[in-house]
Amino acid sequence: MGCVHHEAPACCALMSIADITSRIIDFRDARDWMQFHNPKELAVAITAEAGELLQHFVWQQPDQIERRVQEKMPELKDEMADVGILLFELAHNLGVDLGQAMLDKVERNESRYPVAKARGSNAKYNEL
Repeated sequence: MGCVHHEAPACCALMSIADITSRIIDFRDARDWMQFHNPKELAVAITAEAGELLQHFVWQQPDQIERRVQEKMPELKDEMADVGILLFELAHNLGVDLGQAMLDKVERNESRYPVAKARGSNAKYNEL
C-alpha cells in the first residue's frame, strides 16, 4: 500500500519523525486515548509488540529465516510499525527528540565499536 499523503509510493520515507509522530498523536487524541498512554503502559505495549514480532521467528532455524521473512512480510511490517508507533508516541509524551536521541546513540556506538576492532565481530564493546 502506498503513502496516503502523496502520489509517490516512497513519500512516507521522506516524512520526518516529527511528521509521523504528529499523525500518531492526532490518531490517539481523536480517540481520547491519552488517558491510557502513560509511560509505563507504552513501555509495556512496546515490549508486547516486540514480542509479537519475535514470535514470527521462534523455533526457526537459520536456513528457514529468509523464507519466513518472505512469506510473513506483511505481518512483520505490521509488528514493526506497532513498535515504531508506540516508541514515537512515548518519545513525544516524554519530550524526547527521538531523531536526535538516535543520532546521539549512533555517535556513542561509533566510539564504543571502532571499525578496526568491531568489523566482523559480534562481541560487545567491553569485550573487543
